[in-house]
Amino acid sequence: MPAVATLSVSLAAGAMFGIALAAPPGPVNAVIAEESILRGWRAGTWAGVGAMFVDGLLCLLTFVGVIRLIEEVPQLQTVMLAGGGLLMLYFAYGAFRGARESFVADPTATERQAFRKTVVLSLTNPYQILFWLTVGVGLLQPGRLDVLAPLSDRLAGQLVVETGSPALLVGLFGGIAVWIVVYPVALAAVGDRVDAAAPVVAALSGVVLAGFGVWFLLDALLAVA
Repeated sequence: MPAVATLSVSLAAGAMFGIALAAPPGPVNAVIAEESILRGWRAGTWAGVGAMFVDGLLCLLTFVGVIRLIEEVPQLQTVMLAGGGLLMLYFAYGAFRGARESFVADPTATERQAFRKTVVLSLTNPYQILFWLTVGVGLLQPGRLDVLAPLSDRLAGQLVVETGSPALLVGLFGGIAVWIVVYPVALAAVGDRVDAAAPVVAALSGVVLAGFGVWFLLDALLAVA
């Protein structure tokens, strides 16, 4: 396959993977939804930027091998589970409280707060770190992934993704960037048209955060036991 074609395939594959990684429901998307509905799409996007910033940091730490130290210290993993669970319960409380509020006086401050909230949340999210310990390592290691080869010998070589290539990583973070802009804009548009959507989305965000918080705390207790 020509180099240009392989480059474009890796870029497109990275973008699709980035969107698929960012889109599923979870604690970060719950915070993005809450911020977007209650405080506008800019606050929601900044919440997404906070999570993507941590992904970039974890990607760098994976590349230099530092993040693998977490695998070697089970006690640290347990502390992260407990800390992440408590933090998500705290954010769930804030989401339930925010469901009863209609505005915030200082929009600039809320954007900074949204960024800081998801940075702290992502740094204590064991599953986000686990992704870079497993899948992330595979993405960073140089190699070739023949996507269609398992389906048929005739399709071998038709869709090859270069792992460890800058194009794959650019596509990955580009896909995440698309999601953290489009998702808040869509949610904010719904909130602008339907006033009742704001408290409902905030309350649902609180439920998601509380659920993940309890889940993480139970995992931590089982690890201690």
